Amino acid sequence: MNEQQLNDEIPKHYDPTETEDKWYAYWEEHQYFHSEPDDREPFAVVIPPPNVTGVLHMGHMLNNTIQDVLVRRARMQGKNACWVPGTDHASIATEAKVVQKLRKQGIKKSDLSRDKFMDHAWDWTNEHGGIILQQLRTLGASCDWKRTRFTLEEELYEAVIDCFIKLYDDGFIYRGKRMINWDPQAQTALSDEEVIHKEVQSKLYHVRYPIKNSDEYVTIATTRPETILADTAVCVHPDDERYTHLIGKRAIIPMVEREVEIIADDYVDPEYGTGCLKITPAHDTNDYDLGQKHGLEIIDMLNADGTISEAGQFYVGKDRFEARKLIIKDLKDQDLLVDVEEMPNKVGYSERTDAVIEPRLSLQWFCRMDELSKPALENVMNDNIQFHPAKFKNSYAHWMENIRDWCISRQLWWGHRIPAWYFGDEPDEYVIARTEDEAVEKAREKSGNANLSSDDLHQDEDVLDTWFSSWLWPMSVFDGIRNSENEEINYYYPTKDLVTAPEIMFFWVARMIMAGYYFRDEKPFSNVYFHGIVRDEQRRKMSKSLGNSPDPLELIKQYGADGTRVGMLFASPAGNDLLFDENLCEQGRNFSNKIWNAFRFLMMNKQDGTDYSPTTDIDPENLADRWMMSRIKQTLTGVEQDFENYRLNEALKKIYSLVWDDFCDWYIEVSKADTPGEPMPAENLERALGLFELLMKMLHPFMPFLTEEIWQRIQVRSPEEALTISQWPELDADADEDAIDLFSLIQEQVSAIRNIQSEMGVSPKTELTLHIKTNSQEQAEKLDEQSWIFTKFLSVGSLEFNPDLTKPKASASALVKGTEIFVPLEGLIDLDKERERIQNEIKKTQGFLKSVEGKLSNAKFVENAPDDVVDRERQKKVDALSDIEKLKQMLENLG
Repeated sequence: MNEQQLNDEIPKHYDPTETEDKWYAYWEEHQYFHSEPDDREPFAVVIPPPNVTGVLHMGHMLNNTIQDVLVRRARMQGKNACWVPGTDHASIATEAKVVQKLRKQGIKKSDLSRDKFMDHAWDWTNEHGGIILQQLRTLGASCDWKRTRFTLEEELYEAVIDCFIKLYDDGFIYRGKRMINWDPQAQTALSDEEVIHKEVQSKLYHVRYPIKNSDEYVTIATTRPETILADTAVCVHPDDERYTHLIGKRAIIPMVEREVEIIADDYVDPEYGTGCLKITPAHDTNDYDLGQKHGLEIIDMLNADGTISEAGQFYVGKDRFEARKLIIKDLKDQDLLVDVEEMPNKVGYSERTDAVIEPRLSLQWFCRMDELSKPALENVMNDNIQFHPAKFKNSYAHWMENIRDWCISRQLWWGHRIPAWYFGDEPDEYVIARTEDEAVEKAREKSGNANLSSDDLHQDEDVLDTWFSSWLWPMSVFDGIRNSENEEINYYYPTKDLVTAPEIMFFWVARMIMAGYYFRDEKPFSNVYFHGIVRDEQRRKMSKSLGNSPDPLELIKQYGADGTRVGMLFASPAGNDLLFDENLCEQGRNFSNKIWNAFRFLMMNKQDGTDYSPTTDIDPENLADRWMMSRIKQTLTGVEQDFENYRLNEALKKIYSLVWDDFCDWYIEVSKADTPGEPMPAENLERALGLFELLMKMLHPFMPFLTEEIWQRIQVRSPEEALTISQWPELDADADEDAIDLFSLIQEQVSAIRNIQSEMGVSPKTELTLHIKTNSQEQAEKLDEQSWIFTKFLSVGSLEFNPDLTKPKASASALVKGTEIFVPLEGLIDLDKERERIQNEIKKTQGFLKSVEGKLSNAKFVENAPDDVVDRERQKKVDALSDIEKLKQMLENLG
């Protein structure tokens, strides 16, 4: 910004639309966010890659604001800050979007070849995939955009395949038929972590199962009556006297009239329900285990899309929930439905499609986790990797100690295709290879058939779980998988901070730690900061489907990026959920305007023909200077501690108070000229501007746009002097405690005098005679030296400090830190009229108190009224008593 621009008229109001795009373009033009390895300390952060299908939502805004604050501060500390952006290919979500788009065009996925479908998927990704990254710029995210990565780009694709092969060769990946979570809508397997258990109101159906060759029956309760079609046993506890005589006999499965054995197993809890269970090995994990144990038949009565299969015999082709209604009607018609009761029930839903999950026996690829998890658990529990807040270590440890093998295959086309090649029908007739040619060679060797060709092989149709690429992210973004000793991976890895939500601790964080120790024998990051979930006032998670989430871009448009960032951080205590209140963004915008008004006032005090050099060299004889610099040092020390503990909202609140309360409301006022309307003395203005620049540095990570605009306007700067790359304040911690104590005492005394003026109805412009009784003669002398400060905030006729003062007649008084303030009121107000007013107010308040006490003495009211109503009445009593005491004190002060 040149001298002419600097001296242009400063607008009365701060307008973010005039600054945000301008400064972001300036930062990008000068490549302030780009990083290359050098001799500085690296500070690498990898963005939790948003789905390529995504647009900016409130969770993204919070997460990326926190990252940006950490990265900008590190950059100002002289570290080589490298914030790597990127997106995740999001197999399930993206494929669903593409299928939906094709359906609107009258095209079915099943009508396309895999390659043709992938062409459509890439077209969709190229059109929509960069939207969220562009939106992050509006927030001010200082990412190194030159380093943008995509989990499905060629280099990262090959890295994923390499990792699969290494894990397979080392015995961690295997193929097997096991019970998995099935998403009928996406028609793919899911890992346990992709299943969200919601408590819903369900129906528990009590169904009668006849006993063969008997008039007896057993009653079995189920929430999924459609699975009766696949029952292959009935099970009771071996010691349950109600059923011991039935063990070994045959029960008749309703509807299908299949005869099954009544077996005994101590898995059954006799106290739960009827103590008698239906066993459906193909559709329940526990039932499958029992089926294996007892050698039971497995009947799969569901198709992949959740409709009833031919094996179900009844309702074939009907959706599972429609079949549920039909079987209940038929059971009722056959007098086999005993009862239906309502009950709360935890039901698994797909994290991706929100479809109800079906347990299903399926041939899938799995990754053994028991050995991989050991170093990942150890290095979190010993704080080699630190969790912030540390409380999350407990849930992390519980999951890791009970970890199950990871189902890594997905029945999709969009993603990293599993590098398995089949050459026969037997379970083990496959090879793992990077290319088709390599697969042919391996298949020939394994089969002993030298004549095998590519025509005899077919590659697995499935792709890998999206998280199988994401768990490599801190390594793969620096190409550390395929080239494990390249300069970048050795310089940037391990990364510094990971910022994420605890809801993906197991999806992503734990797996990245496992991958880091397995592939590089090193942690992927040093710190994990878990921020809360953004919720509304009803504590519901914000989402578009609920309609309770504002549009982040609209918030930025209304309150500015800085105001919105401040609002988000004010509401975000470390590790706890954020109850979002738009009023906090308004508070952030008001803070922007407060800062702008202070800046504008200071700049308007500049006089033509005078050169001003902002300085932090304070006047050692000036109490206000010593106090302000000491408050900056004191705050900076607290802010540094907050950053160390990842309490960013506390750091921001400290700076907010420092800027608004200390600098704007007190220091600027003290620094004004003694004569109203006169410009601030040049030396005062230079110190004010110098200290203001310090504050802009402290604020910059939180409010980058506003602070850069002010920084560039205070004085002409070269590109090398931009605020975003300036040095973070480094001040000694030797704050002048005496200056802080004395100035703070004066602040409280001035505030107390203002309160007296307000309570007594004395105009702020009325000259006051003030008497302050001090604790000692030494204190009186110190205050007397600073009497000029009182005259900056009050209209003072005379001011006396003395430890031996007695209270003047008809004076209002106040106690402040052991000092007593007396304000004679005679001549300032009509004392008789004021006494009458106060006495009337006392009578009025006493009458109100009597009515409240009457309610509270009524036993029926106290017993029958809602608790909150009674509590409000009790609070009214407390407030009325307090008001009466204050009024009596005011009356006494009048003499």
